[in-house]
Amino acid sequence: MFKFIAPRVFSFDIEWVPDPVSAELLFGLKHHPPQSYEEAFRLLWEDAGATPELPRPFVKTPLCRIVSICGILREQTSHGVSLKLVSLPREAMDTEKWTERHILECFYKSVGPKQPQLVGYNSQNSDVPILIQRAIAHGIDSFGFAKRPDKPWEGADYFSTAGDYNIDLATIVGRWGRMPRLHEIAVISGIPGKIDVSGDNVWDLWLQGRFDEIVHYNEFDALTTHLLWARIAHFGGLLSDTDYRKELELVEELVDTEINQGKPHLKRFQKKWAEITELLQQRRP
Repeated sequence: MFKFIAPRVFSFDIEWVPDPVSAELLFGLKHHPPQSYEEAFRLLWEDAGATPELPRPFVKTPLCRIVSICGILREQTSHGVSLKLVSLPREAMDTEKWTERHILECFYKSVGPKQPQLVGYNSQNSDVPILIQRAIAHGIDSFGFAKRPDKPWEGADYFSTAGDYNIDLATIVGRWGRMPRLHEIAVISGIPGKIDVSGDNVWDLWLQGRFDEIVHYNEFDALTTHLLWARIAHFGGLLSDTDYRKELELVEELVDTEINQGKPHLKRFQKKWAEITELLQQRRP
């Protein structure tokens, strides 16, 4: 359990796919995009131990390419708490902003100087490592993200699993074989989980050039992660009953605002949230 809530909290999620350039460098694959992408995926899956029963095994994260980072930035000031939906790339169909390097640089330029608490699900094993691995592969400056304080209480340390700046909700709600999926723990808690798309579908969406749908799916997971964070913070006594209800209201307002500003796909999240809430009110004693 985390011990405090920092003035800035970033509840985030990352989507990635096997990296065609890694297949080119490691296996000598001829680079003729987009025709070579499926072959690159096949080679990386084979190297990861693909079988007829498991044709798409987990590929080591250094050999994958980040295609989207989305999160909810929570900021607390003397004026109160505000929430902002952050989506990278900001314009999903802009080819320049879709590059992995651009996505990583935007992330580090924002997170490095501001040093929010990072909140994810299985993020200590997956999301934070791939951020570091792929930045190193690109030769990108971390803009302060990699700086470690001399003492744990003197600042953010994203390399420490013992501190409270790299919060992995999965390690709070489960361990090893008893760890639920984000979808599972979210839904039984009255929070929307996976909607229409799962992580296994991201590869297909990327191959088909449906980049906007990847960002939409990633935004859903970011909202789910933040709602689960709020529920756990309430359980831990870091948010009072009143503060917790206010946090839910802030998320509802954020979703409404984003829909009104041109993100109609979030209506699906809104609808699912209402359905789950109603079901639990009817069935759970």
